[in-house]
Amino acid sequence: MRIGIDLGGSKIEIIALADDGRELLRRRINTPQGDYQATTGAVTRLVENAEHELGQRGTVGIGIPGAESLATGLIKNANSTCLIGKPLRQDLQTLLGREIRLANDANCFALSEAVDGSGRGAESVFGVILGTGVGGGIVVHGRVLTGANAIAGEWGHNPLSLPDADTTPAPACYCGRHGCVEAWLSGPALARDHLLRTGLALSAAEIDGLATAGDTACEATLQRYEARLGRALASIINVLDPQVVVLGGGLSKMARLYRNLPACCAPHIFSDVCNTRILPPLHGDSSGVRGAAWLWD
Repeated sequence: MRIGIDLGGSKIEIIALADDGRELLRRRINTPQGDYQATTGAVTRLVENAEHELGQRGTVGIGIPGAESLATGLIKNANSTCLIGKPLRQDLQTLLGREIRLANDANCFALSEAVDGSGRGAESVFGVILGTGVGGGIVVHGRVLTGANAIAGEWGHNPLSLPDADTTPAPACYCGRHGCVEAWLSGPALARDHLLRTGLALSAAEIDGLATAGDTACEATLQRYEARLGRALASIINVLDPQVVVLGGGLSKMARLYRNLPACCAPHIFSDVCNTRILPPLHGDSSGVRGAAWLWD
């Protein structure tokens, strides 16, 4: 039995999978806010209760909104700030009495979709998170590519390629730089762009709905967004050349992206054809927690 944990900023989800991928159990609780000890305790109780209910012990994989430093073993780059600087793996291994595997949540998303999701059977998959932030994960031959610095796939903090009149001046990013992909392509970034152009404060979902209904200003906002996303994805395709790109996060629910992105990418790809498929996630919001379970494969 494989147990996966998605340790998010607002919720902690657990899943138990049989060896063939069948879901045996799923639970979700709120994340204790800003309390590291309460968070590790909540994870421990979820695992113990699941194993008691199912009557068997499992491997444990955990997806987190950050990464583990290869130099110190401490958590870095986490938007759940109470995890930063903490020995999360060591503490959970002590509490659970076994080895665990830990990975960035975008890597878990990519792994889930590569194993038995939209990227199943592909040699290389780039998993994209388009939500409150922008992240990515790379899976090659069914294995997560971690990288020499444990940042493989972290395209969100590269600058948006090919700046033009629509992308200057570059917005500030929380990381301290300007013009990052995340600062242009996250959900809040999409809403901010619309606000600056129209003076109307709308969510990404509202903009999508109004564009579908024929609102020209919302349609223009989404066309700008798609052009930027196409350029950003083209830079990944030029380097990694994945067979499949799977979009995840809240913005991945916009069906128009899958119709429009191939044409938005094409002018910026260094090839006469582009065979990379851009697909929605098969497992939706469940991909992260499923991928955490598949860390043990």
